[in-house]
Amino acid sequence: MRLLASTALCLVALVAPAFTQPDLAAESHQGKQLMAAGRFEEAIPIYRSLVRALPDNPGPLLNLGLALHMAGHEREAVSQFLAVLKLDPGQTPARLYLGTAYLALKEPRNAVDPLQAVVRTEPRNQEARLALGEALLAVERFQPAADNFERLARLTPEEPQVWNGLGLSYEGLAGRSFEQLEKLALGSAYWLVLVAEARAKANQYNQAFYFYRQAHEKMPTLLGVSPAVAEIYRKNGHEDWAAVEEDKERKLPAPSCTGASANLECDFRAGRYHELVSRHANPNSPETYYWRTRAYNVLALQAFSRLAQLPPSAEVYDLVAEIYSRQRKYGEAAKEWQKALNVSPGNDYYRKQMAIALSKSGQYEEARPILEQLRRQAGDSVELNYWLGFTLLGLTRAGDAIPLLEGAVQRDPTGLSLHRDLARAYLETGQAEKAIPHLKSAVAGDKDGSIYYQLARAYRSVGQKELERETLKKFAAIQASESVEKQNIEEQARITPP
Repeated sequence: MRLLASTALCLVALVAPAFTQPDLAAESHQGKQLMAAGRFEEAIPIYRSLVRALPDNPGPLLNLGLALHMAGHEREAVSQFLAVLKLDPGQTPARLYLGTAYLALKEPRNAVDPLQAVVRTEPRNQEARLALGEALLAVERFQPAADNFERLARLTPEEPQVWNGLGLSYEGLAGRSFEQLEKLALGSAYWLVLVAEARAKANQYNQAFYFYRQAHEKMPTLLGVSPAVAEIYRKNGHEDWAAVEEDKERKLPAPSCTGASANLECDFRAGRYHELVSRHANPNSPETYYWRTRAYNVLALQAFSRLAQLPPSAEVYDLVAEIYSRQRKYGEAAKEWQKALNVSPGNDYYRKQMAIALSKSGQYEEARPILEQLRRQAGDSVELNYWLGFTLLGLTRAGDAIPLLEGAVQRDPTGLSLHRDLARAYLETGQAEKAIPHLKSAVAGDKDGSIYYQLARAYRSVGQKELERETLKKFAAIQASESVEKQNIEEQARITPP
């Protein structure tokens, strides 16, 4: 957080005690200069010396904590901030940076309490609210996270992280609401429409069409289904069919939205999304969760749209790329990270994310030189070893991929995808015996039977016929279930006339 970084440097000057000894005053001045110059590692020993000289003074302790925090030594920074609060429980800056250090350590649960204390004391503290919103989002407390980001949106509407956090909070609330609907009415028309919407957003129009048709059969009077089907018809070049669907919608009775009969659907159609999600509706009604889910989805879309409308910057491009990546639109994500790199050419994070997105989208030749360069710079990184190995596999260079994937597995033996792709490399180079233990490790994540099939082939290659037969049975069982389901959907999901 760039706001926090600038505030931290200002604090160094504000919390320094008045030294009576010239040598301590000189050390303090040198520490401030090093911090201002961004030379945090060099400032650390100076502040350690000041803490030894003044162990009961919270000022040097806080400055040491800030220097450690800015240098990335988060665990030790936490201990210093806690020591400050023990000496002076009212130290708001120490609570703020204690919370952000916990966030950097990926311990958001520990971050929430100190950050909430800061916000209670200083309600307009933008840095604290932003950090608190991130912490609440990380622990999936989506409503208080949304409340924080909503307030920040009014205070700092130009801040990209605010709109991204708000969009993610509303996505989380939509997911929670959908889960409640699923518990109450799995397979209902309401459930089917939301599933269809998700398929349509992912450009899976045949499946979306199928689920919309199922919803219409169960509830012919549900408004909004026919226009959604009409849009699918248009995307497939059937303007005449789309017109028929829209005519069906016009013939349906409109909901009564006056007086006591006003309801959730009326709120949604009038664009009163905040009022809708706040309304005290029947908590056991599938209709309640249907309209809430749709409203939260619209609010999330509005937040992400505001993010995309902000003035171009590397941060905006980065956050938009992350949105595309979550939607599995990796080619689009790579383009956004390239834009971020155009603004900030030396940023290795953007370069790495762009290369990974290129590899995920099958653009292996474009990804390879970038990943090779980053790996030379970063050394033995699990992530870079894996993605360069994955990319080389995509380029049919399994032999070159093996040492990279072996290194990744050695550093992270719990990664199922690492084991899966190392096994694939071994199989492609005729080393079935080496592939077997990695396939057995990866089989826990086998959803379509493909890993069981590779394992059966490996057993055959090494002459273990009985194990091959047992594994093929498991593969056949998964495939039978998958193929029947897939065939049923394909048969029924053809886009047909009205």
